[in-house]
Amino acid sequence: MIKRPKNDIVEIFGYAPDDLTKDARTLWNLGACPFVNKACSKSNSEQTVVYGTCSVTTTFGHCVICPNRIYEKNYKSLKKVAEDAFGTEIEFLMYEEFIPRRSSIDECIVALGQNSGKEVKLGTKLSMDWVLAKVNNGQLVEYVGIEVQSIDITNNYRDNWYAYKNLNSNTSTIPRSEHGLNWANVHKRLIPQLIRKGLIYAKSDLVSNGLYFILPDIVYKKFEDVIGADIPLVNHKAKDILTVHTYSLSEEVEHGEQRHLVIERELKFELEEFSQRFISGANLPSGEELDNAVRKVLGLS
Repeated sequence: MIKRPKNDIVEIFGYAPDDLTKDARTLWNLGACPFVNKACSKSNSEQTVVYGTCSVTTTFGHCVICPNRIYEKNYKSLKKVAEDAFGTEIEFLMYEEFIPRRSSIDECIVALGQNSGKEVKLGTKLSMDWVLAKVNNGQLVEYVGIEVQSIDITNNYRDNWYAYKNLNSNTSTIPRSEHGLNWANVHKRLIPQLIRKGLIYAKSDLVSNGLYFILPDIVYKKFEDVIGADIPLVNHKAKDILTVHTYSLSEEVEHGEQRHLVIERELKFELEEFSQRFISGANLPSGEELDNAVRKVLGLS
């Protein structure tokens, strides 16, 4: 029995890192992502080693760190958004499926994103992760935006990863990973970006369902540290509504099998409420706490 560390990689190329079955190791050899059926995009800084790391351990549980992991089962998470926004009766197509049928299909939902056609870009600095476009008789009649986030790591898992890569019957222990999670990005980048994009969608005449946000439940809990867990929910759809779908990994499975995603929460709230809570800081420390912190640094009572 291999002794695995507490701080560890959880999935590599979609399988447990110590999985030596043919299916798992074939993906290692190919450097392929099983969730988008393309080459894995997670590599070292020199672009010489494809890591294939999908998820890692955290203090709060196992957490997805690669957005492509969220696209399992042929983009099931995107299809769930399409059903919520447009209903279950309209056919869902990736861009490559849509193009040859464009002149003959009456109505469909077309996914536009990095792995389907291309991302919708505004200028040189702003790109939308996914746009689900409703097309009727050759005309764009409505669309909805989706942002997909995981979480970036700090430090690295190099020694841990190589131990799994070179795993054999003589391996007894695996060195601990040195990774951490870049929670600061939630405050500095992710929330401002979400607000900014949500405001853009809210201005469109062709958007009636606002912006959807898909992410690991563990990461969303960090959002709640900023905006509070008591944000008022709504049950209606509108262009200024933000809808959140959070996911977690299922329980561990036997080697040769892949874990699946489990939806944890489906939340709807007003973008304005979300924005104001970020600005005002629902969980910000008090001014008195800041005063005391300054005194402490000065060595004053």
